[in-house]
Order: sequence, then C-alpha cells, then structure tokens
Amino acid sequence: MAIELLVTDRNLNILGDPITGWTKLECEQTHNFPAAGSVAMPARPEYMEWLQPGNRLVVIRDKEIWCAGPLEEPQQYTWDLGGNAGHGTVTVQFTDDLARVAGYLTYPEPAKAFSAQTTTSDKVRKITDSAEAIIRTLVDENCGQGALAARRIQRLLLDSPAGVGNTRTISTRFEPLLDACRTAAATDGLGFRTYQDGDQIYFGVYAPADRTAEARFSAGLGNLRAVSHTLAAPLATSELVQGGSSPADDPGNTRAYVEVTSGAAADWYRVEKLVEQSGTDDGSEGELTQAGRLAFGNDNPQAALSM
Repeated sequence: MAIELLVTDRNLNILGDPITGWTKLECEQTHNFPAAGSVAMPARPEYMEWLQPGNRLVVIRDKEIWCAGPLEEPQQYTWDLGGNAGHGTVTVQFTDDLARVAGYLTYPEPAKAFSAQTTTSDKVRKITDSAEAIIRTLVDENCGQGALAARRIQRLLLDSPAGVGNTRTISTRFEPLLDACRTAAATDGLGFRTYQDGDQIYFGVYAPADRTAEARFSAGLGNLRAVSHTLAAPLATSELVQGGSSPADDPGNTRAYVEVTSGAAADWYRVEKLVEQSGTDDGSEGELTQAGRLAFGNDNPQAALSM
C-alpha cells in the first residue's frame, strides 16, 4: 500500500512537493461525522511554511485520494537536543472537508443575511421532500453554490443525486447544519460525505452498502487483534413526544401527544422519557413520530463494540 501526502490551499492548489519523512499517520473516518487524523513529520522550513491556517492535507492511498480536508491544528512543534535533533518534529491534526460543512448553522431564511432574519422566534426552515433532497437542499442553501456569497465553501459542489430516502418533513432553526442532516438521514439510515475529485470538493448522499455477507474478522483469519463488547439497559423504551404550536400562530398553545415505542420493553422493562418538540402543533406530517424515533438513537439498549 502506497501513501502520499500533499498540502493544498483552500482552493485546492497544491503547495510544493509531496511530504516525505513522515513517521506516523493515523486517520479515522466515522459515518456522518468529520474525519479525525494526525501525522508527524520533520519540521523542515518548507513544511512549516505550508502548514498554515486555512490550508488542507490530502492523503493519497494507492494513487487515489482517500481523505482530504482542512488543518485543524497545523503545528504542534517539538524539539529537544536528545530526541529531536535537527529541525525537530511537527505533528499536524487534520480532518476532511465535511468539517467545513459542520461549521455552519441552518438559517430559517437562507437567502437573507443573519442581520436580516425575521425577528419572530417561531420562524423556521421547513422542508418536505425525500431525505436525500432535504440534506442536499440544506447544504446547498447554507454553504453550497445556492448560499449567500459570504457563506459559500470554496470549490464545494453537490454530487449527482443518488435517488435514496423516503419523503419526510424537517423543521430547523439555527441548528448545527450536520445535526439537521443527520436528523433527515436517520430514519432511512442514509450516509453523507465529502470527497475531492480533481480541483473540486463534492458533497453527496448515499445508502450504505450491506457488507455483512462478505466482511469477516477473526483471530483465525489474522485480521483481528482484540475485541470487547458491552450491553446495558435502555434509557427509554417509550418516547412520549409532546408537540406545541407557537404562541404567534395559536395563542392557546395547542398541544399534541404521540407515544413512540421501541419494543425493547419486552426484553427489558418499560422506561418512559418526555421529548419536547415545540413548533409542531400536530403529528399529521410525521414530525412528532420522527422526533421519537430519533430519540431512540441515544436511548435504545446501550451496546458497545470495539475491535
């Protein structure tokens, strides 16, 4: 396996030659979250010049870009006479371009600047569409080509539609953009990611492939060093979702109630949890049910597996 490291500016222009002499590279890619990576290299003057705020690290594996994104901590420099003679060592913390998307909030009115947003607190961005289309719309209007010029991420384009996800309704207001995307993706189990192709960064939505028939790990196969597993009781088996209209639309503040159950009580025991879903006066569009299902992401029986 051949690995090559490059540094680019935010417009994807390559700075200098590939980095050589690096000693340790670690990178973890997590479903629907930005990657986390680090690399240690000799602190040569040209490298220190490239490792500046706003620049990016590109990890090329077997001649294909595997991970690329901004430097989160461009320089962690160390030198000592005994162990780091010469230029010393610089350790770089980096991520992928999904971290740029994660830095944005969902504007209730994305076509307006922040200072021009409607002052009423009940103004939300409400979208009814397929889960994929919702995610693409949220990204495009907040940081893509459809966003205000000051909010656009350089070189970011939407990938071709994958045609995945069922129809749903999402309401969001000044919420972290990736949180809103994960809400839209959760019911259908969709994934989203960024990747670099040439001089462009693409954001795309996809349905993860089922690898259970082909992925095998064991000590006998020689590809497993250690495994640990923990199982704990659920934090909730019944999500009691309470909706409420905004005072501006309904002075009486009408309430709506929906119970969403996981079925885990049959194996464990009943545990109730109240979920507030303000701004939703009824469950006709499935928003209350969806809020309950999303809550199970944290409240289902706690299973942890590490390998």
